[in-house]
Formats: sequence, C-alpha cells, structure tokens
Amino acid sequence: MELSVLDLCPIVEGGDAARALGESVTLAQEAERLGFHRFWLAEHHNMPGIASSATPLAIQHVAANTRTIRLGAGGIMLPNHAPLVIAEQFGTLASLHPGRIDLGLGRAPGTDMLTARALRRHMAEEDSFPQDVVELLGYLSKEGEGARVQAVPGAGTEVPVWILGSSLYGAQLAAYLGLPYAFASHFAPAHLEEALEVYRATFRPSQWLDAPYAMVAMGACAAATDAEADHLRTSQVLSFARLRTGKAGKLPPPGSLAEVSRDAMVGVNHALSLSAVGSPATVRRKLEEVTARYKPDEIILAGMIYDLDARLTSLRIMAEAGQELCAAA
Repeated sequence: MELSVLDLCPIVEGGDAARALGESVTLAQEAERLGFHRFWLAEHHNMPGIASSATPLAIQHVAANTRTIRLGAGGIMLPNHAPLVIAEQFGTLASLHPGRIDLGLGRAPGTDMLTARALRRHMAEEDSFPQDVVELLGYLSKEGEGARVQAVPGAGTEVPVWILGSSLYGAQLAAYLGLPYAFASHFAPAHLEEALEVYRATFRPSQWLDAPYAMVAMGACAAATDAEADHLRTSQVLSFARLRTGKAGKLPPPGSLAEVSRDAMVGVNHALSLSAVGSPATVRRKLEEVTARYKPDEIILAGMIYDLDARLTSLRIMAEAGQELCAAA
C-alpha cells in the first residue's frame, strides 16, 4: 500500500499566499525525502485560507523544486473548465516533468454557486461531466495526435486520469471507464464503504487500467503525544466549522473551540471522522484500522496544521507509521 499527501496550500492567519506556496514546496520536498508516493494539490476558489486555486501553476511550482515524487491535482473541478484547456495544461506539465504528473477530476465546483457562476459565466443545466471526462481522455491519448482538434502539448502524453468523488456517482463512472478512483473521505466519509464496493464490483478493465485501484483520503495530525496532536488539530476543526457556517477565513492558530456550537461540532466531527490524530502509536493504530476495513491500494493524507514545523513533524510520524505497517504486513 502506498502513502501520499494531499495539500491545499493553507494560508494561515498572519501569512499570505506567497508564504503558503513556499511552505507547500517545503512540505513536498520532505514528502519526497520520506518516500511518499504522490503529492497532490486541490482546486478551490474564493476561499481566503487556500492558495491552490490556480492548481496547474501550483503544481508546476512544486514540480520545479522536487525531483522524483509524483505530482498532480486532487483535483481539477472539470465543470469549471473546457476539457481542451485542461489537456493542454496537464500536457504541458507532463512534457516538463515526464512520468510524474497525475490528473484527478472532480465534478463539484470547488466553491459556492455564486463563485461557480463567476468561473463558468454561463451555468448549464445538464450534467456533462461524463462526456467531458471522455473528451479529455481523447485529447491526452495517442489517438488524439491525429485528431482535427489536438491538445498541443497533451496529445499522446497519456497523463493518468483519476475520478474523484464523495458519493456513488464517481465510483460508478470510474468503474465504467476503467479509471483509478479516489474517495474524499477526509471530509465526507459517509458513503466510503459503499462506494468502494460499487467501484470494485462493477469495474471494467480498460486501456488505462487492468484492475480497480482505489485511493482513500484521510485526515492526519500527528505529534509526540495525543494531547499535543489534539491541540494542533483545533486549527482545522475551527477553520472547517467556520467554512460550514459561511465564515471562511485563513487557517487560525490552535486554540479554543468555544465559538463552535454543540450542533456544529457534531457535524464537523462526523465530517472529519476518518482521521489519524495523535501520537505515533495512535496514528499507526488508525492506519491499521483503515487498511483492514477498506483495503485501499493507497491512502492520501490531508492535514491542515498552522505551524510549518508541526506539519513537517506530523508528516515524518505518518511516514514512519506507514513504514512500520508495511513491514508488519
């Protein structure tokens, strides 16, 4: 089983986007040193605490400062873009960094509906996501080199395409097209088990993949002790609670959760329940539980921690826990 990293380029209170993008490079370099398989960045818009909105540019920034780790989007929200443009952008990345680029595709807007309208200008009523995915696959394929409309760069690069989701929809589409599948269980774990069952049971081998390949996303906040990890985790809990109540902002330092109501906390705790939070022994047990229950081919770790040194420490602890788990298996 592989371990990977999902980063949102968090902008912390007292910081700015330049600092966030620089810290993402540092995190990716450490992930590469520790042997993590991938480092993905996600598309979000109109969120003061996330700096990865121009995701291909953020990927290029990280790629130029690393050497071997796979990089990609986890993901690009395809309804916001023309498939040809995405094929050209990721074809360019693949040309600059051969064999290192992934393209995860999501169906959600990655923002609120007002911002989605600003991104798309004209909101279509029909759901064209499956057709857009197929169109994008065509642009990246070898057959795309001879088409009347070509992605240049892009045609023939065969950048690996993933379907991302938090419901059965993405699982069904990934299985039907024979693509790898990643479930966003780090913030929406409710349908994880059912989605994996559907994906594996209905998977159809394709030119891209012979057998199902499933990635599970989970939160991660590791520290020397459970108490320290719980304290560091308050930054993400508070940020997520504010987001869900329409008060999105920069990532706050760890501290009190007194402003979060009891009802809101119940919802936040459920949304973030698939997480490894605690000491080295605690996070290893959580990794063991997730691996035994869901049998993922890969786990991708997401953790919004205010202090960069604490983020790096958390990454090192998670890497060691993963190595111990693999050695034991």
